[in-house]
Amino acid sequence: MRLASRDVKGVASYLASDACQRVVVLTGAGVSCAAGIPDFRSPGGMYDTLRPELITATAQERAAMERDPTCVVLKDMFLQNQFPYHEVRRPFILGTQRQQWKATLFHRFLEVLDAKGKLLRLVTQNIDGLDFQTGIDPAKICACHGSVGRAACEGCGAPVDFDEFCQSVRTSIKDIYGVDADAPAESSEMLCDSCQRPLLKPTTVLFGASL
Repeated sequence: MRLASRDVKGVASYLASDACQRVVVLTGAGVSCAAGIPDFRSPGGMYDTLRPELITATAQERAAMERDPTCVVLKDMFLQNQFPYHEVRRPFILGTQRQQWKATLFHRFLEVLDAKGKLLRLVTQNIDGLDFQTGIDPAKICACHGSVGRAACEGCGAPVDFDEFCQSVRTSIKDIYGVDADAPAESSEMLCDSCQRPLLKPTTVLFGASL
């Protein structure tokens, strides 16, 4: 069956028809912006609001972040200094724990597709974990860039309880945005219980790392 038209009406008609049996969906940052999560590159996003002078880093590292904001999420940077990543991501990590952002209408649309037995696979580039707030079978969700809602050691791979990780972030990582009066004045290392290296982080894929 061909689409009656290539507009929203035509696609919706096909999805609702018996001719449509299996749907694979690929999503990116756009589906989460409605939840209030800015993407990396848009105004108000991580790159736009980055202030390297506030981050715990050497002058050389700050200069690198000034030239290229993606250095904050670069694997090589994280392995030598974990604080830029944690300090920039602190609000997102803690906001994820308290479900500050909610699944959007689009996420609920995917939930309907799944309930009707049509969703074969959801492949998402998003790390916000909003897909897991739906009733979609987690086995059908491929978060190819990882999730902020889970944590592990970047070095040895040992998983860590997410709530325990968030408590460590809350008490060990300073707040460079000035919104948490209870945050420590300076950041301190968070060690992995398994390998004793300070490489704990959400299970997101860093730039320069393999998917």
